[in-house]
Amino acid sequence: MKNEQIPKMTNDDGKKIISINFKKFNCLGAKPPHDHPHTYLDIGRKEEIVCPYCGTLYKYKD
Repeated sequence: MKNEQIPKMTNDDGKKIISINFKKFNCLGAKPPHDHPHTYLDIGRKEEIVCPYCGTLYKYKD
């Protein structure tokens, strides 16, 4: 199994949309102690995904 680092994303500024250049990541919400359950998200073939906890829209930009 390949040892791959999964990026961790936080949204401390409360942005509605965040552009990213990777398709798999963990959304933490904001930095502790204001975080939510750490959620693994995988955009897959899509171009965007919404975190079910904080509602942040992540858009994939190659």
